[in-house]
Amino acid sequence: MKNNSIFQKFYIITGGPGAGKTTLLNELKQQGFITAPEEGRRIIKEQLSSKGNGLPWVNKNLFAELMFDASVKTYQEMIQISGEKPVFFDRGILDTIGYLRLENIPVPREMETISDEMFYNKNVFILSPWKEIYKNDAERMQTWEEAILTFEMMKQIYLKYDYNIIEVPKISVDERVQFILDTINNL
Repeated sequence: MKNNSIFQKFYIITGGPGAGKTTLLNELKQQGFITAPEEGRRIIKEQLSSKGNGLPWVNKNLFAELMFDASVKTYQEMIQISGEKPVFFDRGILDTIGYLRLENIPVPREMETISDEMFYNKNVFILSPWKEIYKNDAERMQTWEEAILTFEMMKQIYLKYDYNIIEVPKISVDERVQFILDTINNL
């Protein structure tokens, strides 16, 4: 099942906060590609709106659980709708495990097991911290230093799970899209 061609078309775009992932995914979507949005930002918006506790600055465990469950659900939805088309994910399921490790929270065995069963293309695109575009907002409260630590953890977690890391250069959004598409075509 691991070599099934559908999973080979599942591409992760990861990195720390504020590195341009969402902008890049929005451009890929604009160009007609299937994209899966970042669950963390959506969950934070929902939790703020409902005055919930699943916020990273209130209850990190609950936030991670909500993010993991939503990522698994989105992954399963993409299997149903993608067919043989490529899908670009704004973060993968392993990002939640990276988040837990970054926060020194034990990773539940169930998350490890599920992560081992969810397959993506072995080439993961990572965006490094980019101070010139980094900014905080209502959902992104991490400091610049935390953004750097998150990037390093995401890199570490994907390498631990035997993914190949491809660093996307700090260039315009259009050039980043072209870089990713060229890289995929040359793999």
